Amino acid sequence: MADALISVLLEQLASVVYQHTNQAVKLVLNAEKDVSSFSSKLKAIQAVLEDAEKKQVTDPRVEDWLEKLKDVTYEMDDVLDEWNTVILRRQVEEKQEKEGENALVTKKKVCFPMSSVCFCFGQANKVIHRHNIARRIEELNEKLTLIAAEREMYGFHQSTKGGPDDQQLIQRQKTSSLVDISMIFGREEEKDMLLSKLLRESSPEGGRFLVIPIVGMGGMGKTTLAQLAYNDENVTAHFDKKVWVCVSSPFDEIKIAKAVIESLDENETKKSSNELETLLLCIRSHVKDKKFFLVLDDVWTENPKEWENLKLPVIMQSCAEGSTILVTTRKQAVAEMMGATSSIIHLDKLSDRDCLALFNSIAFLDRKKDEANGFRAIGEEIVRKCKGLPLAAKTLGSLVRYKKTRQEWRDVLNSKIWELEEVEEQVFRPLLLSYYDLAPAVKMCLLYCAIFPKDYNLKKDNLIELWMSQDYLNSKENKEKRRKCQNYFESLAVRSFFQDFDIDEMRNIVGCKMHDIVHDFVQFLTKKECIIIELVKGDNQIVELPSDKVRHLTLISVPEGPLSFPTSCDRCVNVRSLTLLDSSITTISPGSILQMKCLRTLNLSRNSLTELPKELGELIHLRYTDLSYNLDLKELPDAVCDLYNLQTLVLIHCWYLEKLPKAMGKLINLKHLYVRHCAELRYLPKGIGSLKSLQALDWFCVCEGDDNEALKLGDLGIMDQLQGSLVIGPLGKDDASEIEKAQLGNKEHLSHLGVLFKVEYEEQRKGDEEIVKALQPHQNLESLSIWNCQGTTESLYWIKSLHNLRKVYLSGWRFCELLPPLGKLSSLEILEIEEMGKVKKVGVEFLGIEEQVSGILFPRLERLSFYRMSAWEEWEGITKEDSSSEITIMPLLYILEIESCPELKALPDFLDKITTLHTLTIKRCPILEQDYEKGVGKEWHNISHIPNLTIRPDRI
Repeated sequence: MADALISVLLEQLASVVYQHTNQAVKLVLNAEKDVSSFSSKLKAIQAVLEDAEKKQVTDPRVEDWLEKLKDVTYEMDDVLDEWNTVILRRQVEEKQEKEGENALVTKKKVCFPMSSVCFCFGQANKVIHRHNIARRIEELNEKLTLIAAEREMYGFHQSTKGGPDDQQLIQRQKTSSLVDISMIFGREEEKDMLLSKLLRESSPEGGRFLVIPIVGMGGMGKTTLAQLAYNDENVTAHFDKKVWVCVSSPFDEIKIAKAVIESLDENETKKSSNELETLLLCIRSHVKDKKFFLVLDDVWTENPKEWENLKLPVIMQSCAEGSTILVTTRKQAVAEMMGATSSIIHLDKLSDRDCLALFNSIAFLDRKKDEANGFRAIGEEIVRKCKGLPLAAKTLGSLVRYKKTRQEWRDVLNSKIWELEEVEEQVFRPLLLSYYDLAPAVKMCLLYCAIFPKDYNLKKDNLIELWMSQDYLNSKENKEKRRKCQNYFESLAVRSFFQDFDIDEMRNIVGCKMHDIVHDFVQFLTKKECIIIELVKGDNQIVELPSDKVRHLTLISVPEGPLSFPTSCDRCVNVRSLTLLDSSITTISPGSILQMKCLRTLNLSRNSLTELPKELGELIHLRYTDLSYNLDLKELPDAVCDLYNLQTLVLIHCWYLEKLPKAMGKLINLKHLYVRHCAELRYLPKGIGSLKSLQALDWFCVCEGDDNEALKLGDLGIMDQLQGSLVIGPLGKDDASEIEKAQLGNKEHLSHLGVLFKVEYEEQRKGDEEIVKALQPHQNLESLSIWNCQGTTESLYWIKSLHNLRKVYLSGWRFCELLPPLGKLSSLEILEIEEMGKVKKVGVEFLGIEEQVSGILFPRLERLSFYRMSAWEEWEGITKEDSSSEITIMPLLYILEIESCPELKALPDFLDKITTLHTLTIKRCPILEQDYEKGVGKEWHNISHIPNLTIRPDRI
């Protein structure tokens, strides 16, 4: 971690003299000599850090030395950031003076907070503050002099090689993809044993139900084995109901019960109850007389009372005979507590052969056989060090996959990390090797994940923005930072630090989890800096920290009311991240805010916030603020606009948020603004239009009328850095000129564009077609959604030029009679058409056939859906005139869904020729349901070959 901190800090120090061009601030450069001296010492220390970080694991003295080094590094980082904030403030002031009455900031004298002095913009205070910064730099330089001298005591060796630098990392990612580790090696015997137990009609002990514990140490594959059984076709057919619940620690009976109900029936209203008795009775009503299979994954509690409170034995007695509870746990005592010792499946280490097969499947991926043969002997020796732990084999396989020489493989084999003896560290050995192979910044990104509890769903984009908020990326270009973070994420993924990837419909990774052992590992490495505190019910909201070394604090289950830290405690002074999970605070006390002057990341999502103190504006280092899902929060304090370093502001689902502060144009570093589903937010403030570097704006709320304080669509014109998803609406008849000014065609980084028109049910609205014509996005666009347009699809003429378009969603085009010609979109994979009330026929115009042609239409389409097409009668493929042409239609179609199309008479003939069609769903389409009824319908023979068929009768 120290290596990563220093790498980032050295870059800041190198540029500090050159980036501050304002003469008034240059006076601080009396400290230039101290800055230069500090840099030189850091570089000398950096040369031995690789050796120091390895020795700290076995030598407490080295660990203490590194702690002192990190402390002074953090302090210098804060001083430089404070210095830079002065520059940002002056930039805003100069803009205000230049623009006069049209300035985007309020003209008034402001008390500017610093960690040691109130920085008022009187000339005397400016000089005092500059000297204060210089003095602090001098003091830190003296501290570092002592630390540098101490390094001679430990006999560190200078690094001959380190982890890969950023450029190497980027090159790797260009030529590789995520390793597929879904293939299972070994465990055949255990799987057969488990399936045998599950498929029995009754418990061998004569009971009505069976409890099967899978017991083994972390990383042995307990969850994987349970998943194999859970998804087995015979098991699915054998049980009437299946539920999977991840229990983890602490054992919360109400959460578990709610999770079971959610899986059984997501529409069940009783799941919102907090009464355990109500929830348990609800579960029993759903599974009574049913053969029920319940998986409780990762159970830790050994407390019989907690197990008894859940009443699962009572519930299972009401189920059909043969019902089963499958439990995965690291503890034998859990199985004993459940009275299930006779049915335990002990998961021991993999055999050397299976462990080697798993290792080889990753280590030699994409290598030619001849090339791989030269490494196999060393690989076998490395695998013997894994001690049969599947996670270790995966981790080391991922590590050596990028090693090109036998010597690099031998370096892994001969690493002294293997000499650690403690049980915890035996599990961590392979992870430490992969950890030391990471670039410094990537190490920091990995260790930051210690702020999350076990089994937490990590959202990729959110994680990247959190890393950016901590300045872990030593890149001067902001637009490069996000790309680098993407590479860092992939680097951690291919090394098995992340798993259980969440893939969206466009096959993009949007989330993941960390294996329990990996989570233990990062907490082991950050045990003093990252603290997770779970409050016990009945405690007050005053939180005390164990020491002032805490940099990242996560609080769980904080009860309703204001959050407070003891006013006499100075242990919060170094906290850089504050995250609240499963909590209900209504505000944070002003005193607590003032104690956390170093805060860079503040996550108060999903609380019960009603207000925020104005003191929030004094957190001058703050870069990330998440206030999402605080439904009762109505406004933000104006002081938020003093957060000149703020990069990310998340306000999603702040349902009653009425407005944003007017002076948001002062947030000159703001990169990401998320305001989706803020139902009461009428408009965005005009000042946002000056934020040229804004990269993410998920929802643009179009203001009705001529509000001079509102951001106009045309103001988007300068925001060419926008990326990701942008949804605009609601649009009306007079917005075409503003859409043209928005210059959506210049937004080359946008991947998704959504356009929402106002809903009107009277006569056809004029102007919609002109708006659609003016939309014309950049050809890099991958996804397009348009709702409630009252024009025709002829205005979508430009869609033919979107060669990268992968998804199209059109809904509520009430006056449209013909579908747009989409058949020639070469990249289109997903197409959804909904509520086209006047469309009666889908024919060659939809395929894009304008004249005699040959070739492939919809060449990559995999999913096609039609919903609520009330007038649709005919779906025509190729006409007799076109049948002589060599035309192939939808050769890759995998899923076809047709719902609520009551007049549709038949499916097109070309469907018979699609060999890839796997799933056909027909619901509430009475004519189709009759003609394609299984076994008896006159057209049944045309679809009987499709593996997954759902034809549901015409009912709601």
